[in-house]
Amino acid sequence: MAPENQRWWLTSDEVELEIGADAHLLYEMVSDLPRIGEWSPECESVDWEGEVTTPVAGTTFVGHNAVGPGRRIRYSRHGEVLVADPGREFTFITDEGGRPSTAWRYTFTPTAGGTRVTEGYEVRWIPVWARILDVPTNRHKELVANMRTTLANLKAAAESRADLQSEAGNGG
Repeated sequence: MAPENQRWWLTSDEVELEIGADAHLLYEMVSDLPRIGEWSPECESVDWEGEVTTPVAGTTFVGHNAVGPGRRIRYSRHGEVLVADPGREFTFITDEGGRPSTAWRYTFTPTAGGTRVTEGYEVRWIPVWARILDVPTNRHKELVANMRTTLANLKAAAESRADLQSEAGNGG
């Protein structure tokens, strides 16, 4: 059996990165789903369903994604926020064919240098046709690479923002 990070089928996985910023700032950035396209190489945009200023458990949205060669394969997914615990965890689930499918979880753990952010996914259900496509497209490998890119982009944006806030607080 291949090591977990080398398997070809989707079940679950996670990546983590230490970011030199406060957990509450990072939570604020991640939970503002309409901005996720700024960091994610796959998600282009997200639209809240209804008037949303602060997402809570039960808040729904539609995410618009692009994948494949030249990002030519475009699709949208409905989703629902499952956990909205500021500074600690933000979790949502997307649907596939009207059924809860993949849960995405971000956790924030304070560290001496800032915050360890962990992004992960857990496939709860996907149709057989999608399972079959997982193997030749190596979707698992793509998702892990995309999570690493998302966290690296989040780190750059958050640390830049934290530096600006620090300079403003120091009168500089």
